[in-house]
Amino acid sequence: MTGTPLVIAHRGASAERPEHTLEAYQRAIDQGADYIEPDLVMTRDGILVARHENEISGTTDVAGRPEFADRRTTKTIDGRSVTGWFTEDFTLAELRTLRARERLPELRPESATHDGRYGVPTLAEIIELVGRQGRPVGLIPEIKHPGYFASIGLPMEEALAEQLAEAGYHDETDLSMIQSFEIAPLAALDILTDLRLVQLIARAGSPADAPGTSYAHMATPEGLRAVASYADAIGPDKALVARWDGPATVPTATSLVADAHAAGLLVIPYTFRPENHFLPETLRLGPDPRAHGNSPDEIAAFIALGIDGLFTDETTAAVSAVGGVPTMED
Repeated sequence: MTGTPLVIAHRGASAERPEHTLEAYQRAIDQGADYIEPDLVMTRDGILVARHENEISGTTDVAGRPEFADRRTTKTIDGRSVTGWFTEDFTLAELRTLRARERLPELRPESATHDGRYGVPTLAEIIELVGRQGRPVGLIPEIKHPGYFASIGLPMEEALAEQLAEAGYHDETDLSMIQSFEIAPLAALDILTDLRLVQLIARAGSPADAPGTSYAHMATPEGLRAVASYADAIGPDKALVARWDGPATVPTATSLVADAHAAGLLVIPYTFRPENHFLPETLRLGPDPRAHGNSPDEIAAFIALGIDGLFTDETTAAVSAVGGVPTMED
């Protein structure tokens, strides 16, 4: 990729509006986002919708809806026991009656004032939103828990590839990429589509579908060469790219960017957030964890390390740091 790094609105303008709503996506687009990023899960009737997780008590008002009280249950998702309400237990028509809520109200009280105003969007609605903008805007969905969904008879990969193809997203020249923390779904998508694929890499642990393959190994030169056999980019936790040590004014970089580029992979780290709570000590402004710190300097420091894009909750800071609305050149 050439040009300035891609600014990817992580779940929309998530620092300002409840995430994964059409309103959050539109606000990020208005602020200059290059791509928007919906996390995708499935409904009982096999419709792809945007939620951070398939458990939705933290991002909708479902817990306060008496008509759905009996849907509360406990499931094992990727080896973890999770209690709540799950998208796969609702039809799309039922989900449409729910209203979105701010996931982090203690850190984002202003966003929480929008609770109850917006619905849960489908992928089709997100594609339509992107298509009616006055400039090109990319779409970079993440499929959440695809192995789990396949295990309950709701495989996501073919459905997603087909829906994107029907919308005109076919190959690496189109403004769409697909992400996953798992390996097998991306390998399957590498056969199903010519769109660019992004292997997400967490700070610790292993992919849910490959417990014997650690993310730490995936970030080594050998692991990156293996990733390059089926993916076009990595989306690493930003701590794998560089870390701030105490009062240091610049981060200490790892070799990940250089190693990934040597393997032919783009590097798109996550997640840049504006609140003091998420920033290194040296970039915090004041003691309030909710207050916005010096996130543009954090972003600028990572751009200086040669990243190809970034996932951000605050589009304006990222656009400012890259010097304007970013380009789409590949």
